[in-house]
Amino acid sequence: MTGAGAHGPAAGGAPVPPLTLLYVPADRPDRVAKALASGADAVLVDLEDAVAPGAKDAARGNLAGLLGGRAAGPEPAGLEVQVRINAAGTPWHAADVAAVAALPPSVGVRVPKVESVSQVCALAGALPGRPLHLLLESALGVERAFELASASAQVASVGLGEADLRSDLRVDDEAGLAWPRSRVVVAARAAGLPAPAMSAYTHVRDLDGLAASCRAGRALGFCGRTAIHPGQLDVIRQAFAPTERDVERAREVVARVAEAADAGSGTVVLADGTFLDVAMIDRARWVLALADRAGA
Repeated sequence: MTGAGAHGPAAGGAPVPPLTLLYVPADRPDRVAKALASGADAVLVDLEDAVAPGAKDAARGNLAGLLGGRAAGPEPAGLEVQVRINAAGTPWHAADVAAVAALPPSVGVRVPKVESVSQVCALAGALPGRPLHLLLESALGVERAFELASASAQVASVGLGEADLRSDLRVDDEAGLAWPRSRVVVAARAAGLPAPAMSAYTHVRDLDGLAASCRAGRALGFCGRTAIHPGQLDVIRQAFAPTERDVERAREVVARVAEAADAGSGTVVLADGTFLDVAMIDRARWVLALADRAGA
C-alpha cells in the first residue's frame, strides 16, 4: 500500500518527503504567517503540546482564518500544511477533528499518540481523503508500527514523538531510542510510505548538536526533521540534502545502468570497480529526486 499525501514519487516509486517541517502554535496567528513564509517544506500548525489548555478553543478557532483559503492563498509552491490535533480521549479531540474537516482537503492532520488501528480508521472515516500523519509515542505504538502504518490508504507518514516515548520507555540516553528509531524506519518503508522525519531537536541554539543528530538520523534511514524554530531549518536541510558528490554518482549510476540495459546487459561495473545491477538504480533515482526537493 502506498500512503497518501507524499510529495510525489521519485523515479522507481519512492515517495519524496519534506526535509524541513516547522511547528508553530495555532494560538499565535502572527507566528503562523511567518512560518508559512519561512521556506520550510511543511508547516505544522499545532493545537496540541504548544498550546496551553486555556488557549485550545481560541487556537482551534483561528484555523479557518489561517488556513481556510489555502487553495487560493499566496503561498510558496509545494508548501505542505498539517494541523496537529489533540489525541483521542482528550477533551479537545472531537472539536479539533471537526475544525480540520472544514479546512481545504490539502491540509493534512498530524495525529499524536496513535496506538490502535481503530483510532486510524475512525479518523479516516471522519476526515475522508485527507492525509493522516501518525505519531507513535508509546511502547505499544512502536510495537504496532507496521500495523498502524498500513491501517489506511490515507496514512501519509509515520514518525516518533520522542519526548513522550522517552518517558514511556523510561530511558534517558539516546541509545535507548535506537531500536524504536530503526523500527519506525522499517515499518514506514514496508508500508510503502516515505522515510520518517526525525523528531524535533529541542536545544534551539545548539546548531552543531542539531547537525550531528541529523547526520546520525540520516544514517539510520530518516529523511528530514521537524523543527521548533526557523533558525533550525537551514541546518536540517543541509544535513539531509544529497551532496554534490552524491548527485554526481547517482547520475553516473543512472546513465551507466541505462547504457547496460540498452546493450542487453543486466549488470555494469563503474570506473571505481563498484558492481551494480539494474535493481540498484532505484537508489540513485531517489538521490536525484531528493536533490530536486532540496534544491541541491
